[in-house]
Amino acid sequence: MSAGVALVTGASRGIGALAVEALLSAGWRVVGVSRSGTVADGAEGLPCDVTDAEQVAAVVAEVVDRHGSIDVLVNNAGLIEAEVPLWEADVDEWWQVMVTNVRGPFLMTRAVVPHMIAAGRGRVVNINSGSGTKERGDLTAYCGSKSALARITGGVAQAGAEHGVLAFDLAPGVVETDMTHSMQMHEGRTEWTAPEDVTDLLLALAGGELDGFSGRMVRAGADDLDTLRDWSARGLPDGARMLRLRPWGEDDPLAP
Repeated sequence: MSAGVALVTGASRGIGALAVEALLSAGWRVVGVSRSGTVADGAEGLPCDVTDAEQVAAVVAEVVDRHGSIDVLVNNAGLIEAEVPLWEADVDEWWQVMVTNVRGPFLMTRAVVPHMIAAGRGRVVNINSGSGTKERGDLTAYCGSKSALARITGGVAQAGAEHGVLAFDLAPGVVETDMTHSMQMHEGRTEWTAPEDVTDLLLALAGGELDGFSGRMVRAGADDLDTLRDWSARGLPDGARMLRLRPWGEDDPLAP
């Protein structure tokens, strides 16, 4: 798929800003949304609270009106809570993480995908996390929200397949950003995921090189792009790179 129109949320800083700059450099027309509307030079910036259904609908309609289509949606906007056990968590902060990380991608995807279906093609890239594949005693909202996001990705991939719409989870590893610097778990960290590892995967997903991973997760800093291309071409085993319940053995009544 040649470069087209990309819509990126949480575009004012961190991984969102990296995504905007990479897509621009690769020839995409990029619209970045954030609460402030701030975006890198060369991209269009629009203010939007991704948790507000009316704002999301208006922004998506404006982008389609200006450009005729949205070929790639990058759901990047996200939050993380203070690292404490669930029973010590601030109620409003905990729930806001769920709202931003789940309702935000839901609303954006819900608004964008009908336009992709009308065009007969489109790709949704959800910025997920390895934290969504496991539990942590001190990040129940963040981990839970990213697990939920993976289910959204999988559902969109399944329902969208017949319409040419694909969806992917991209885990960015640990990129040095304001968010990662705010986290206790990364205090003293000296090794970070290279930004280009993230953007190389994003461009490959956006450009159609890894369509075999629709409904599945790739991770920057761990995955080799050539290996992913190979697996995408030959096909992955059922359930590979997806969240699944692991049975205790073949006699487990919950075994697939």
